[in-house]
Amino acid sequence: MTNMGSKSNKTMSIQPHVFQMNERSILIQLESNIDPQTLNILLSLKTQVQQKYSDLILEVINTYNSLLITYKSTINNFYDVKEQLLEDCHAIDEAFKPQTKLIKIPVCYDEEFALDAEQLSDATGLDFDEIINRHTKPEYRVYFIGFLPGFPYLGGLDSSLYCRRKQHPRSRIEMGSVGIAGNQTGIYPSASPGGWQIIGKTPLKLFDKENSTSPSLLSPGDRLTFESISKDEFDYLNSNPKDLKM
Repeated sequence: MTNMGSKSNKTMSIQPHVFQMNERSILIQLESNIDPQTLNILLSLKTQVQQKYSDLILEVINTYNSLLITYKSTINNFYDVKEQLLEDCHAIDEAFKPQTKLIKIPVCYDEEFALDAEQLSDATGLDFDEIINRHTKPEYRVYFIGFLPGFPYLGGLDSSLYCRRKQHPRSRIEMGSVGIAGNQTGIYPSASPGGWQIIGKTPLKLFDKENSTSPSLLSPGDRLTFESISKDEFDYLNSNPKDLKM
C-alpha cells in the first residue's frame, strides 16, 4: 500500500492503539469509557477512513471504543499502514458531530410482551410502571450495530434499570422484543436465542433484508426514544405497518 497520510501537529485527547487482526484487517482501539464523545471521535475517524481510502478498504465497523478496518487485499506493510492510521487519528476533528436522525420507537409493555417484568422489578426494587417511565424518558444513542443484523447497542439507559442478563438464556426471543442487559437496552430485529431481560415489544421493523441500500433502520450515532403504546395500538400498527410514524 502507498503512503496514505501526512504528518500532523495535533494531539488526540484519547490515545489510540493499532493492531493487525489478520492478513486483511486492522483494529484501532481507544482507551476510554463508553461515552458520546468517544463515539463522535470514532465516527469522525470512520468517515475519514472511508473517504480517504475508499479504493483500498472493503468495510469499516465501529464498536463502543474501537474501529475495525477490513482491506480488499492483504496488508503487506503493517507498520507503514499503522503509522499512517495513527497520523489520521491525530488529525481528526474532535468537535465532529455526525449527521444523525432521531427515531421514535413505539413499544408495548403489556404483560404479554414484558416476559421479565417481575424479574426486573425484583432486581431494581421498582414497580413496573416506574420501570416503563424510566425506560421511555431518556434519549438514547446508537453506538453500533451488531450481534444480529440491525441490532442496536444503545447508550443512555437510566442506571436504576441496570440488570444482569438471564442466567439461562431463552432458546427463542421474538422479533421486535425490547430488553435490558447490564447497562444496555436493545431491540431484537429478528427472532433469536438470547439472555436479555425482555420488557416489551415494538411493531417497528428494524431490519429489511430486501432493502439492498439501507437494510438497517438505525445507524451508529443515531438517536432514539421509546414511546409506550397500548396493546390495541400495537395490534393495529402490527397489522398496518404503513401507519407507523418515526
